[in-house]
Amino acid sequence: MEGNKAVYNSIDDYISIFPVEVQEKLSAIRNVIKEAAPEAKETISYQMPTFVLHGNLVHFAAFKNHIGFYPTASGTEAFEQQLSAYKGGKGSIQFPLNQPIPYELIRSIVAFRVAKNTEKALLKSKKKK
Repeated sequence: MEGNKAVYNSIDDYISIFPVEVQEKLSAIRNVIKEAAPEAKETISYQMPTFVLHGNLVHFAAFKNHIGFYPTASGTEAFEQQLSAYKGGKGSIQFPLNQPIPYELIRSIVAFRVAKNTEKALLKSKKKK
């Protein structure tokens, strides 16, 4: 599915190219992120749906057999134990399409990333003073 050189103008554009069952999972992930980070802005970055709050918060993308979730290295390290059942790398996690998506875990990771980015932004603003 990935690998096409399409240019997406919005997360809706991105989600619309996938089969219905994948669209449902992508939309559910998007909604979980919106609930956990209501202040975050939606955009497309690296041709992936991205949420931004004081910098990149999380990205996600659909592939042939999984949905990739990218909460940066801090997001994967902080939840290492809960993520041990999934393939992933530094800052990335693969949720297989043939298994239930762990929406509550995604919510927790996003809330953690919101706190991290907010803390970093506050420290930056204090340094400027």
